[in-house]
Amino acid sequence: MDTDQNAAQDVASLAELLHETAQRHDAFEKVAPAHDWWDWYAAYMHARQGGSTPDQASAAADHYMAEIKHVVSPD
Repeated sequence: MDTDQNAAQDVASLAELLHETAQRHDAFEKVAPAHDWWDWYAAYMHARQGGSTPDQASAAADHYMAEIKHVVSPD
């Protein structure tokens, strides 16, 4: 695979992960108080890139928001 194909594959993978992250964030967004979306995204994406499942990554992002950013969604 040449460099352009590798770059396109990397961009496609990142786009897929961003789309998944947006879908997962929607549930948090609907119930959480005002917050910076990028904080939740970063925590979710970090967990996914570390091998977590989508459910585990959502839980990790929620935990990050609660413990570090003090944004708690009522469940």
